[in-house]
Amino acid sequence: MTLRLSPPAAAPTAPVRPVTVTVHGRAVTDPYAWLKAENWKDVLKDPSALPAEIRDLLTAENAYAEAALAGTARLRETLVAEMRGRIREDDGSVPDRDGPFAYYTRYREGGQHPLVCRRPADRVAPGLVGDLAGEGEQILIDGDREGEGHAFFSLEGAAHSDDHTLVAWSADTKGSELYTIRVRDLATGKDREDQVLATTGDVVWSADGRAFWYVAVDENHRPATVMLHRLGTPQSDDETIYEEADAGFFVGIGETQSGAYLVVTANDHETSEVHLADRATPFSALRVVAPREPKLIYSVEHRGDELFVLTNADGAEDFKIAVAPLDDPGRANWRDLIPHRAGVMIRFQHVLARHLVRLELENARPRLIVREAESGAEHTVAFAEEAYSLGLSPGHAFDTDLIRFTYSSMTTPAETYDYHATTRERTLRKRQDVPSGHDPASYVTRRLFATAPDGEQVPISLLHRRDLALDGTAPLLLYGYGSYGSLMSAAFRTNPLSLVDRGFVYAIAHVRGGTEKGWRWYIDGKRERKPNTFTDFVACARALIEARYTGAGRIVAHGGSAGGMLMGAVANLAPELFAGIVADVPFVDVLNTMLDGDLPLTPPEWPEWGNPGADIQAFETILSYSPYDNIAAKAYPAILALGGLTDPRVTYWEPAKWVARLRATMTGGGPVLLRTNMEAGHGGAAGRFDRLEEVALIYAFALAAVGAEAA
Repeated sequence: MTLRLSPPAAAPTAPVRPVTVTVHGRAVTDPYAWLKAENWKDVLKDPSALPAEIRDLLTAENAYAEAALAGTARLRETLVAEMRGRIREDDGSVPDRDGPFAYYTRYREGGQHPLVCRRPADRVAPGLVGDLAGEGEQILIDGDREGEGHAFFSLEGAAHSDDHTLVAWSADTKGSELYTIRVRDLATGKDREDQVLATTGDVVWSADGRAFWYVAVDENHRPATVMLHRLGTPQSDDETIYEEADAGFFVGIGETQSGAYLVVTANDHETSEVHLADRATPFSALRVVAPREPKLIYSVEHRGDELFVLTNADGAEDFKIAVAPLDDPGRANWRDLIPHRAGVMIRFQHVLARHLVRLELENARPRLIVREAESGAEHTVAFAEEAYSLGLSPGHAFDTDLIRFTYSSMTTPAETYDYHATTRERTLRKRQDVPSGHDPASYVTRRLFATAPDGEQVPISLLHRRDLALDGTAPLLLYGYGSYGSLMSAAFRTNPLSLVDRGFVYAIAHVRGGTEKGWRWYIDGKRERKPNTFTDFVACARALIEARYTGAGRIVAHGGSAGGMLMGAVANLAPELFAGIVADVPFVDVLNTMLDGDLPLTPPEWPEWGNPGADIQAFETILSYSPYDNIAAKAYPAILALGGLTDPRVTYWEPAKWVARLRATMTGGGPVLLRTNMEAGHGGAAGRFDRLEEVALIYAFALAAVGAEAA
């Protein structure tokens, strides 16, 4: 049987209530502005506050989408079973030693949420990770138990005190990313009375374990203030350590790998500033490393009497590493240690007692460079596949010669190694288990390049079955993002195998706006150059057609958040190339959102997109591509838009308005479907198996959009 999308004859219709504003002398009309509830801030905290008219429309849209996909119901059940069959249900992380204990997370069979655990460090086998449960284990936080009774539950993190007696843990029960921090006494297994509300969920303990730092979220949902909470006192007594006055900056906290310092970072997308506090003296004042300068980005690590500064200072577009004296770390005292090399981007530095490790990226291929502190001698850790993913796992230890990294490719399941920096010996600690079976030899991964309209070579990573006939008839899912400098890694993912095993090619377009080819790749895909992101994606689609991996009208495009904006843009630019488009929590109402400085993320987003209210060039550029504002009277492919009611990043009304305007304007094609998760936010369902239901919906839509055979 051939799968088809079969929507009811009448789609939900949103009333048109135009609102017109004039910006730089131009009238901009929004026919569906009313879908933004006046009490939207209340809705983030309590979804039941959504006005009835809007709730009724979203409910009708959900019913319409479900009816259109009714013919895929059995397929979705099959897909969920397949994807779940590739997950080791009692999986766990490699234990990470910190003093007398080794900490790790794991899942129980059938469990939706992680368990945070520890066991005595001397009772952890040095080889491959086996069964972590059993004698000697202490479950610190049971995510399944804590999530009981909540329609949504996300365990953000758990941080133990230096003396290993307490754990501060945070969770969100609405999907709005407002985390409550609690403190658990590990001797009793019970939470203390301390409870801190409306935070980012991040915690750094003072060295004595009597207080912790956290980041408070303001009324506009911006991480704005670093607070210090003393155990046993009410939140109202918490001390303000740092408050960011610039509405365009976010605040974050962490600690140096040495464990000596709290790190407070204030940043937007192109400027940063770092402050330090001694964890041993939590009530002392912060001190700035280097005052912020426009477009100066830096981060720091610590060893001995020096700071290691990863920065773009002095024209180091792809970053360099400098050192500075701890007692006078201002920019005038930065001395280059690892010079800048154009085209070789330093993505991350990991400072240990005797080694400096950096993760580099050159022409979309990662590698690790290990540098001995005393001699300065360096060596490289790299792999031979065309496209692969490589990541560092810093862990807790500082005085160690072991470096933990994870390697995978689109065909190779993830492998976690402990690498000895001196002997260069690799110890395999974990290989990702695929219980239902996986034979890498049955698949092919490739790295291709597409030529963009301006001549740039755009990388494409792809995966297909070895026995697939490359004759231009195969369906293809093309994934893209291309914003904020985010890198889309060519890592192993089990879920796409459900498409690949049904004859799909799975491809990732490494478009500009990311950093796959260095920082320039990011700069060439932001603000006035943002349209490069969209034309790069279209060029990738055309290159895959030309290379006969697929054909025109056989591609399903997929992207989420800022990648959802990419989906809306390419739907307007080249709808004829696509059989379907999946826009997951899509940022499609770019102009109206960037004009609204009261929205949670708008001021911090201006460095990325431009400020259209203050800058006429930014206004014209955004107006030229904003998906919502460029919908035209033409045929569109089938579209599935996914939203989250409590999403503070891409608010629910963006996909709702986009879908309403598409239906009212397009002259053919479709259908256009909207599904809003009424109990979740930006990340969708939080439970690992609940999330599979959403992935199955996307894949079923993709299969139906290309008219695949049911299986």
